[in-house]
Amino acid sequence: MKAITYSEYGNPDVLELAEHPMPKVGPGVVLVKVKAASVNPVDWKIMAGYLDEIVDLQFPAIPGWDVAGVVEAVGIDVQHFQPGDEVISYGRKDYVHGGSFAEYMALPERLLARKPASLGWNESAGLPLAGLTAYQVLTRLGLKAGETVLIHGGAGGVGSLGIQIAAALGARVIATASEKNHEFLRSLGAEPVSYGEGLADRVRALRPEGVEVVADFVGGNLETTLAVLADGGRHASIADSEVEQHGGTWMWVNPVGADLQELAGLVDEGKLRVEVAKAFPLAQAADAFRLNMEGHTRGKIVVTVDGDA
Repeated sequence: MKAITYSEYGNPDVLELAEHPMPKVGPGVVLVKVKAASVNPVDWKIMAGYLDEIVDLQFPAIPGWDVAGVVEAVGIDVQHFQPGDEVISYGRKDYVHGGSFAEYMALPERLLARKPASLGWNESAGLPLAGLTAYQVLTRLGLKAGETVLIHGGAGGVGSLGIQIAAALGARVIATASEKNHEFLRSLGAEPVSYGEGLADRVRALRPEGVEVVADFVGGNLETTLAVLADGGRHASIADSEVEQHGGTWMWVNPVGADLQELAGLVDEGKLRVEVAKAFPLAQAADAFRLNMEGHTRGKIVVTVDGDA
């Protein structure tokens, strides 16, 4: 099968399109014919070697954890999926090897969810990691209807989904973004505020008593978080470990198929949509990585693996 691989740490120049052996389909494993995969910052951080101390990797590595595709085959004792099923997954395994930037990916059954019927392949591929990150942060923080949450990084892949999930939970949502993305944030259900100097004052102007919950999806916002948090408020970050020293939670998303199925349900109920910034063919995966590394796109960057996706 064709796959994007790399055999050493580095920048996107180390990525190459190569022939790779088909994955084995062991007990409890589902073989997925990949339609689309999406790029996440963790993909290029692993590729660059930044996470070498905490993430095991086997060279040559096929990157990618987000996948949408069709079940091709199932291993012994797979109980809930069969060939032909349309599925999605945050396919993080114990170590980085057979990822989603390939024509086929083998995954434990527990990591799979059924693809939202109302989404195309590219949008579906953009849902798992970003959606699960937002969902697990907000639910871990116990966000409830009637509370107000501040979301740092509202226009990004995680933040844009976080806004919609918070709104679906019945919360009031304030979110940061550059002014050019304010209308986009309003369309998702948030009250936008511009980031930068004076951010805490702008948030306090909207919520003088402070916000009950802060979800930081970009990092570097601890001072503002503490300035706008109401007494007894809760906060978490996926990008700033310092929150732990100030009563917050530093989180790492978990691959839970049941949580992903909840998100797929929200999509099909019309409560959640996935914004795709740009799609690239598999052979141009390096360009997709480069665009993601710039950090200024609105929504998800996707790699289309199957030309029919």
